[in-house]
Amino acid sequence: MSTTNSMNRRDWLKTTALFTGGLTMLPPALSRLQAAPTGPIASNSPAYANDMALGPKLPANLKARLFANENPFGPSPNAKKAIMDSIMTSYQYPIRLMPELEEKICAYEGITPEMLMLSSGSSPLLLGTAVSLCRDGGNVVTADPTYDDLPTRCEKVNAKWIKVPLTKDYTHDLDAMEKAITPETKLVYICNPNNPTGTIVDNDKLKAFCERVSQKVTVFVDEAYIDYLPDAAATTLISSVKKGQNIIVARTFSKVYGLAGLRLGYIVAQPATIAKLQPHTSCSWAALSAPAISGALASYQDHAYMQEVVQKTMESKQFLYDTLKAEGYSYIPSHTNFVMFPLKMDGERFTDEMLKRSVGLRNWKLNNQDWCRISIGRMDEMQAFAAAFKELS
Repeated sequence: MSTTNSMNRRDWLKTTALFTGGLTMLPPALSRLQAAPTGPIASNSPAYANDMALGPKLPANLKARLFANENPFGPSPNAKKAIMDSIMTSYQYPIRLMPELEEKICAYEGITPEMLMLSSGSSPLLLGTAVSLCRDGGNVVTADPTYDDLPTRCEKVNAKWIKVPLTKDYTHDLDAMEKAITPETKLVYICNPNNPTGTIVDNDKLKAFCERVSQKVTVFVDEAYIDYLPDAAATTLISSVKKGQNIIVARTFSKVYGLAGLRLGYIVAQPATIAKLQPHTSCSWAALSAPAISGALASYQDHAYMQEVVQKTMESKQFLYDTLKAEGYSYIPSHTNFVMFPLKMDGERFTDEMLKRSVGLRNWKLNNQDWCRISIGRMDEMQAFAAAFKELS
């Protein structure tokens, strides 16, 4: 394991203290972040907080958990066994496991350890990026709506959020985003496939965009849902990072791999970028659990299981499409494990009524229209949604 990616225990404890409020000598940007209130942040693109706020409302007999874009089919059998086996030695720090996972990812992607940083899910990596690049102000350019964790964090450390509307077919408007870049822009964020719309950007256009724009400003490409695409290897921007471009690519084990509850994600970027982000990111072996790393080691690039998950997701998604069509509803064709469709009633009322029927969903405002974003569940969950939906449609 490279020293660039390593932190000794004392360094890790210092980093942890920064983010738990244990130190009083926080840098101004971190102080602002620590003091910022939690809760819903953007009116048209709710952040993580909305999922958390839904928790206490969930009934004990919830029939369909369709609000958090989780993989309801769970980890692979190999991952489950590895996770269970790891419990026997969970009294030990995972000092040897993390280098093994790093080596496995580097070998598959054809990158060096200095280009890789792992953490407990994507959130610490997004936070580290925001603090590292935007703590002195400037602005971040994104599509609107998109996954707003990173731009929200940038706002909290004193950066301005420039939102560029999606195209008429609900995809990133790359031309408009490029025009929105100013000399004060510190970061351009692209979620591809996009959350909450489930749409993708033309691959050739995106790679050309990143090649041009990354010469002026860092481009962050969030590929959380890329494994739901037919050819993730041809779509990923990791190939552009390997060419030396100033791009950060984020990946996660929370979706197809089914490890959302164990928390593990990583970014791939230039070594200099990793070194810049590292002081603001919990990225050592002490930030990850042995079960999480063990599950990731056992399931990484388990293509047979990944294909099985995607196939089941597609079957449930087609059932959803058929249900919506039968009730006279349209939808945005999705490349992910969630779908957005416009509602015929107030969005909050719709999700409340569905929750009374034991179906958990998310609502959105888009183009002054109420929408529902529904995560794709198991077939029994989709059938529960359909039964409840028909009572309201």
